[in-house]
Amino acid sequence: MEITEHIKSLATDGRSLADAAELAGTGAPVPTCPGWQVRDLLRHTGAVHRWATAFVTEGHTSYQPLADEPGLDDGELVDWFREGHDRLVTALTAAPDTLECWTFLPAPSPRAFWARRQAHETAVHRVDAQSSVPGAGAGVVEVTPAFAADGIDELLRGFHAREKSRVRTPEPGILRVRTTDTGDAWTVRLSDQVPHAERTADGPADCELSGPAAQVYLALWNRLPADAVSTAGDERLARLWRETSAI
Repeated sequence: MEITEHIKSLATDGRSLADAAELAGTGAPVPTCPGWQVRDLLRHTGAVHRWATAFVTEGHTSYQPLADEPGLDDGELVDWFREGHDRLVTALTAAPDTLECWTFLPAPSPRAFWARRQAHETAVHRVDAQSSVPGAGAGVVEVTPAFAADGIDELLRGFHAREKSRVRTPEPGILRVRTTDTGDAWTVRLSDQVPHAERTADGPADCELSGPAAQVYLALWNRLPADAVSTAGDERLARLWRETSAI
């Protein structure tokens, strides 16, 4: 996906997240994040947005810690979230392609990294916010297939290619992830080392997770139950993912 597409998704999903938070109320539980209320979701995502904005606008070339989350609540907290989200969208839109700053996943450029990372950060938490609205409410809006496939790729070949990944097993196995609507596939080699994912369907696999891209995306982020996607083969590997992949 292009940088402009990621920024457009970030802008839309951030607004939708705030709208859903207003509908739900900041005290509503977040079913997809057990133990959280909407206020926790707004404080976390808003802090991440401001953290990312600082790298883009100030050009920090080394890691900087997140600032403390605010003690705001209710309408003031929603307004604070909207303001920080708008600043991030503006910063990424205005940033030059030659931007130099710290990143933590492979990307064509720092601007491309932050646009992609914040688009997916916000999309997943927008789903969290919409899942918090009682009754019919706002409804959870699916991401597009192309965006979902991009997010699966970031998750498998980015996040879980890092030493921080807890998806480890003393009994090696090969997990295949396949999106039935976009035709994409990933082969993930699991062991007691860092998972190794390739964008390919070559070779045998011990377990395959498959389904429409939007459902696979949310299932891999543990926002949908296990039966939201099809599982074939060694259930142990699917269970390993569900139990250890949280970020």
